Amino acid sequence: MIPLVEIPEIVRHYAAYFESVFSPEAFQQFQRYVSGLLLSENKTVDGINRIFVIDTRNQSSLNRLLQDSPFSVAEIQQARLKLLQDLPGCALKPKQGVLSLDDTLLTHYGQDFEKIAKLFDHSSGSYVWAHNLVNLHYSDNETDYPIDFQLWKPADVETLEAGLLAAGIKLRQGKYALKQDDPKKWRTYLLGVWQRNQKRPQVQQIYKSKLLLGQDLIQNFFVQHPDFKSKIPVTFDTWYTQPEFCAFLSQELGVAYVGTLKSTDEIVVEKGTLPLGEFDVALQERHQQALRENKKPLFNRITIKYKGKKETYYSYCRTHRIQSFGRLRLVINHEKEDLSDSPTFFICNRNKWQAEGITRIRRHRWPVEVYHEEGKADGLSQYQVRSFEAIGKHIALVSVTYSLLRAAQHDTALVRKLHRNVHTTLEGSAGVCRRNTKAQALWALACFIQTALAQGHTLKDVMQPILATVTR
Repeated sequence: MIPLVEIPEIVRHYAAYFESVFSPEAFQQFQRYVSGLLLSENKTVDGINRIFVIDTRNQSSLNRLLQDSPFSVAEIQQARLKLLQDLPGCALKPKQGVLSLDDTLLTHYGQDFEKIAKLFDHSSGSYVWAHNLVNLHYSDNETDYPIDFQLWKPADVETLEAGLLAAGIKLRQGKYALKQDDPKKWRTYLLGVWQRNQKRPQVQQIYKSKLLLGQDLIQNFFVQHPDFKSKIPVTFDTWYTQPEFCAFLSQELGVAYVGTLKSTDEIVVEKGTLPLGEFDVALQERHQQALRENKKPLFNRITIKYKGKKETYYSYCRTHRIQSFGRLRLVINHEKEDLSDSPTFFICNRNKWQAEGITRIRRHRWPVEVYHEEGKADGLSQYQVRSFEAIGKHIALVSVTYSLLRAAQHDTALVRKLHRNVHTTLEGSAGVCRRNTKAQALWALACFIQTALAQGHTLKDVMQPILATVTR
């Protein structure tokens, strides 16, 4: 841990974008909080408060920023995106940029958090206490950053029952006994009724699934950026590649998407349906036969550019009818020329697009995974505040921190400032810029000690508050 004697240069450089969002006192705490998210190993309010050597304050000041300060998450998101749009390297780029939708679990060992739920964690194969964060992320070859987020809320059984009845949906009388005898089954029954009727606008407002949250995030983006509706596609993994969700994007929003299918999903063939995994095996046999007969192969070598590097795939691309989805462009990719590796399956609602473009768009889904990993290093899941609203504010401030790191790489004026004392290249990941900021903080601490000694203070007096901060 590096004790802070001043607000880091990167925070001071961009602070003016956020000043109008906060009161004067809250603005000071905002800068301290983001500084701590950048540099403290402990991203909790207490851990952030501890690293300040100069202008020390009680941690209640930072607590009030999250718990009591009336700042709007929407306004801080707008200020953050304004900052990014003012830098050409970070601005939204039509025909190049891609939106990616994904979610991640913010796990905790305790249950004393508002709206926390026991959720299945695929990485550990077990159920954990967590909040589920749904993110809409932007990526192009120069940069990437979060656009917006929503925290999923578990369904409240009483609200669900009352809402369904208010929407005029009848519940089976025989199921009411479950309310007392088996509350879990009663909850499952209500969710099933909700799901069957979720297309009704009134029903959608009762409870928001992750799919509906994703729809809201994408729709809100294109409401705010209508000029990009036909220019920036959306991509997502297998969980979000569901018929209703894809139909919403195509029919209601009219935006292009690239989804991801599993090998068990089915394609419609002449004699019925066939799992995609088996379809790929059959294609490989036909491909090898075509090669032996010097005919046109079914899998063609393609090259795409991703983040400044070239990547090669062996790709099948045709329009097919996919079970439950309709006629879509299907891409099957292998990384090995002999097709011996596991395939990936993508679908796209633009039937004239080719494998290169579809593969490039889907490749830009990866940065949201990186954001979840690096965002957790910045404190995404390290909050200790209990209220749901305060947790949302903490996540918004983490997205500010990540965006500052991304912006710095494309900001010539800031790079010159950061190079005065620490000569590092800021290209690459957000982690590189974070390490540069730590080095800047160490330089500022050394200058603070040097100045204090030059003014006649003893080394013991100078080091006492610094050592106290380190040993707390």
